[in-house]
Amino acid sequence: MNEDNQIYLPESFTALFVPPGKIKPSIGLREMAQRYELCEDLANLLTEKAANMQFTLGITEELVLQQCELGLLADPSVVAPVEARWVVCRLAELLNWPMDQLLQSPPAANTVG
Repeated sequence: MNEDNQIYLPESFTALFVPPGKIKPSIGLREMAQRYELCEDLANLLTEKAANMQFTLGITEELVLQQCELGLLADPSVVAPVEARWVVCRLAELLNWPMDQLLQSPPAANTVG
C-alpha cells in the first residue's frame, strides 16, 4: 500500500508480476492495483455462479473451478492465464472449496507482462 492507493495487494497476486529471478514487478503499482481490483471482482462475481453450477449440474467443485478458468481464458479474455488461475484460486478460497488440483498444475504462463 502507499498513500495514493489504500488497496491491500496480497503477495499471491503481486507475485504474478515478478519475473523469475527478479525482485521488481514488471508493471507499476497503480496498474497492478487495477488488475487486482478486476481479478478480485471477478472472483466475487463468480461465487454465486460457481455454487449454482455445482448444485444444478451435480459436478465436483474441481470441475466447476476448471470450467470457470476455461471461461476466463475464452476469447476475448480480459485476464492473462496466471490472473485467471489466481481468480479461480480466490474463488475456491471464497467458497471454502479445496484447491489442491489448482496448486499442483501450473497455469499457462508463470508471470504477466
